[in-house]
Amino acid sequence: MVSTGHGPGAFFPWDLSFMTLPAIVLATLVAGVGSVWIAAWLNRGLMAHQTPHMLSLAAGALLATSFMLLLPEAFESDAEPHWLFATVLGSLIFFFLLDKAELWHHGHEHHHGHEGHDHGGHNLGSGGWAVLTGDSLHCFADGVLIASAFVADTGLGVLAAMAVLLHEVPHHMGDLSVVGATTRSTRSALIKVSMAGAMTLVGGLLGYWLVDSLRDLLPYFLVLAASSFLYVALADLIPQLQRRLSLRETAAQVGWLLFGLSLVSLASYVAHMGHAH
Repeated sequence: MVSTGHGPGAFFPWDLSFMTLPAIVLATLVAGVGSVWIAAWLNRGLMAHQTPHMLSLAAGALLATSFMLLLPEAFESDAEPHWLFATVLGSLIFFFLLDKAELWHHGHEHHHGHEGHDHGGHNLGSGGWAVLTGDSLHCFADGVLIASAFVADTGLGVLAAMAVLLHEVPHHMGDLSVVGATTRSTRSALIKVSMAGAMTLVGGLLGYWLVDSLRDLLPYFLVLAASSFLYVALADLIPQLQRRLSLRETAAQVGWLLFGLSLVSLASYVAHMGHAH
């Protein structure tokens, strides 16, 4: 359990401990599902005419989420680095096998056509499932973290929920782009990513009752989520970006990739600064 060394009134002058569970439910819903809806609104409003570049933004957001947020958080814990690296390796192999199974399924089912493949023959469904799997694990871990913070101190829980909301919005912008490409439906993508975001509530509820035991498993949840995002970015998205383009198109592609990296990195930095203060 997280302990700040202060009582429930460290941030507020009154005792709100009786409101801890309702506060966890509200905070995890806002941070988990609310962040998806904000991301969808931003995608629709700000990026509506930049669809060809959304895969570049998604790749940058997923890479930054893995390297700048999830993996550092996992390796700063008391977990043995050897086992964390082993989890990364095992997870990457698992998602590779999931990818192969998906390719085999589509190849067997559509051997007379090309449904489920893009113009280059690459299967898009596997990337969507890997993202949703990683997103669910990531959101579950966020829920446990929020619950841990609320149990320690109400104000700390509010700050933790705000931090999760802040770093999840740019990440979900990338998720919606990837899942939208697999479903060809914006509404379906929003429902699926919202369901993954709802795992924040599940993590929060379980975290409230089992915070001490789940806390030891958090680094492994984070590593699993990071591995899924790494696999999707490196094995699914970036290969699609490796096409011969004009100098201007290449510059735009790189620019959107860096924009995705910067969005998540900046959000992560601001969230950590706010949490520290």
